[in-house]
Amino acid sequence: MKLIQLPTQAFEERLKQEIEENPALDTGKEETDNFEDSLQNDAEYDDTGNEKIDAEDINIDEYLSDDEYPSYKTQSNNYSSDDEEKQVPYAAGTTFHQSLKNQLNTFRINEEEKAIAEFLVGSIDDSGYIRREIIDLVDDLAFTQNVFTEEAKVEKVLTEVVQKLDPIGVGARDLKECLIIQLKAKSETKSRALAINVLESAFDHFVKKHYKKLLDKFSISEEELKEVNTEISKLNPKPGSSYAGNNKIAEQIVPDFTIRILDGKLELTLNSRNAPELHVSREYNDMLKGYQDSKDKSKSQKDAVLFIKQKLDAAKWFIDAIKQRQQTLLVTMNSIMHYQYDYFLTGDERKLKPMILKDIADQINMDVSTVSRVANSKYVSTPYGTKLIKDFFSESMKNDQGEDVSTREIKKILENVIAEEDKRKPLTDEKLSKLLKEKGYPIARRTVAKYREQLDIPVARLRKEI
Repeated sequence: MKLIQLPTQAFEERLKQEIEENPALDTGKEETDNFEDSLQNDAEYDDTGNEKIDAEDINIDEYLSDDEYPSYKTQSNNYSSDDEEKQVPYAAGTTFHQSLKNQLNTFRINEEEKAIAEFLVGSIDDSGYIRREIIDLVDDLAFTQNVFTEEAKVEKVLTEVVQKLDPIGVGARDLKECLIIQLKAKSETKSRALAINVLESAFDHFVKKHYKKLLDKFSISEEELKEVNTEISKLNPKPGSSYAGNNKIAEQIVPDFTIRILDGKLELTLNSRNAPELHVSREYNDMLKGYQDSKDKSKSQKDAVLFIKQKLDAAKWFIDAIKQRQQTLLVTMNSIMHYQYDYFLTGDERKLKPMILKDIADQINMDVSTVSRVANSKYVSTPYGTKLIKDFFSESMKNDQGEDVSTREIKKILENVIAEEDKRKPLTDEKLSKLLKEKGYPIARRTVAKYREQLDIPVARLRKEI
């Protein structure tokens, strides 16, 4: 069950770990010797403790195959060792913080100011902000850097040095300061001067989009306010995230399944990296053969054979577990694909049927927890992009005709309605509820609010534009 839950990349790590811990497991396409004949005869011996060991206890046939073409060679989704190695790439170059420290060398500052500046740069988070109070930074400078200074000195280094670094806006203590720094760094225009004034004296009104109050407070026209809005919308609220060389691992999703459309029909394949080639190590084969050929069975040889049997049992269990994992993944995803056949054929989210874990579990005669393990952490590559499998599951609601429809379908329609609304007069949840009822989806206002929040869409007031 733990193997089933692992996505492809985590499964590969688990596979490497097992190979490292169990020397009886090996990868590749080594030829294995067949010891069937040598194990036909009993190989018993008595040691001083009158203990017996029977070589027939170790049935090599359970672990090895003498077929000319092992089953893995006939798998169409086999992952060859010659295939291109697809590892998660790392970004190279200078880190975000190192870049900021390098820029400090361009300022004419004394040793104390440089120590303060370097400490401040080290306190900047990945978004480009310093989230701590100046007094706390002064205390930390004294305790950790042995630099005894005052708040005014730290404030001066922050505003005159750190906040002048590139990208512009780093070192700000909040969003308001970050935006103002960026505006002041640009050449002055009437709209930018007004934007700075708006942010400095009416920041709350601006972020809450109280445009009427802004028009009255500054005695400006709607056109002037629109220009202010445009200027501020061009700024970067997270200047740190814009740095290309932040040396983070590039995120990469490896799909566990692939669905293709061939001749108007769907074809499902499991990622070949989920079908590794495993066999018993040649060294272990040689050790067993040496035991069979040996005339004198010593106590140390008996211990070695017992160790080998233990490792062979573990290897066989792991290989069987992998096969069962592959089968469970394919059976589960195949059932999901056929359940949502119309969606995978067209890509139209409105054709997603209501589907819960129990629906699939009943079809494949497995436990709901097994389906959950497959759905929660696996991705499928489709002609319409790579999707998280659990996103295909949704509750059902009845439309005005009494038909079961997916909540995903309703969310999609809600999203479209909001996208097409007049942004000068955004629709309230109450109005959205009435519109959905007109379209045949009778849902309450509180349900609309819940779906809107799940779609990360703000309330009507915050969607308002000039």
